[in-house]
Amino acid sequence: MSTAIPRDELQQYIGHTTEPTDWLTIDQSRINAFADCTGDHQFIHVDPEAAGQSPFGSTIAHGFLTLSLLSHFAGQLRVGIAGVEMAVNYGLDRVRFINPVKVDQRVRVQARVLDVVDRGGGRYQVKLEMTMEIEGEEKPALIAEWLIMQFTGVMQGERQ
Repeated sequence: MSTAIPRDELQQYIGHTTEPTDWLTIDQSRINAFADCTGDHQFIHVDPEAAGQSPFGSTIAHGFLTLSLLSHFAGQLRVGIAGVEMAVNYGLDRVRFINPVKVDQRVRVQARVLDVVDRGGGRYQVKLEMTMEIEGEEKPALIAEWLIMQFTGVMQGERQ
């Protein structure tokens, strides 16, 4: 499920949409581990009994947990410049948490290329619209505009 964008065809890939990733189950152990990492132990995330009495009816994943999983899914999507050797998170332009992910629901991601900019020196800024869908739900969990800086020629010291 790889999309290698030829350097001389950058603009032709604007609007390209990937196939969706595999599904991933968001179980309570993952939610609890994220709560431990971040210190966010709000009851709607970690207390099934109390969360069952909330409007959600069960515990839900942290919004930031779902957002952080974009890194996991990016490994499956592999959208990049042909010859990319390294990529780093460059930031987010927009994030919207649209629908909560309840415990034991499955999520997957699809990406759409919004922009690709040649920054020179073998650096390319790729902007992807990442949509995380929830199995069986009409509304997605989140939509984020993610910026990724990709590098070519860094391993051999080659600079364009």
